[in-house]
Amino acid sequence: MTDAADEPDTDETHPSTAGGRLLELQRIDTEADQLTHRRERLPEREHLSIASESLTEWERLRSSMRARMDELTSVIEQAESDAAEVAAHKVRLEAQMKTVIAPREAEALMHEIGTLDEQTDALDTRELEALEEQSEIDDRLTEHLRSESTLRDDVGAADEALQRATSEIDAELAELAAQRVERRTEFDESMLARYDRVRASSGVAVAQLVGHRCEGCHLDLSAAEVDDVKDEAAGATGVAECPNCGRILVV
Repeated sequence: MTDAADEPDTDETHPSTAGGRLLELQRIDTEADQLTHRRERLPEREHLSIASESLTEWERLRSSMRARMDELTSVIEQAESDAAEVAAHKVRLEAQMKTVIAPREAEALMHEIGTLDEQTDALDTRELEALEEQSEIDDRLTEHLRSESTLRDDVGAADEALQRATSEIDAELAELAAQRVERRTEFDESMLARYDRVRASSGVAVAQLVGHRCEGCHLDLSAAEVDDVKDEAAGATGVAECPNCGRILVV
């Protein structure tokens, strides 16, 4: 089957007819669409996404470990503060024991001192566990931080590669945009509106009639339809409309 890009050089290079000029406009628009599509699906874009996700996960883990270190620091500080209060209370009770005469009161004080010793042991255990976990996390964090520069370098390299790739495509798109502006000046408003309307609905606005077949929808026209199309193309616009798909037909 024949595409617009496969048409003879007569219409492509020297589009002197209305149909040839429309085909050239469509070639520009189609090429721009293809470049835009390729720009959004560059492998460099996927590489950057993967590298960025790896860095984001690395930063999440780093933040998580640092947050836990802060929590443990608070646990240790609170345990030390509570232990100091318990110790001070124990000192007061021990001082009080020296003045107690009644056995029952002495027994109550001894029981309270025993309870304080249990609290001290529990606080010491809590502090020790927090210190051990903190030491473990600190080792993991130290190892984790060693990969930071590599991850950031990967993101930077991927970003530079994407910028290079998109810059090349952007330059081509800018050239096509300039060609498109120049080409569209060759048509009146009604033809441009028709072209834009069909292009918006079908993607490809212009097709050639090859034999009895519309190369846009790839359906054959009847002999009567072909005659009608040729009569319409002989009119003022120089083009016709496919009775099947509504595309602009170049005969």
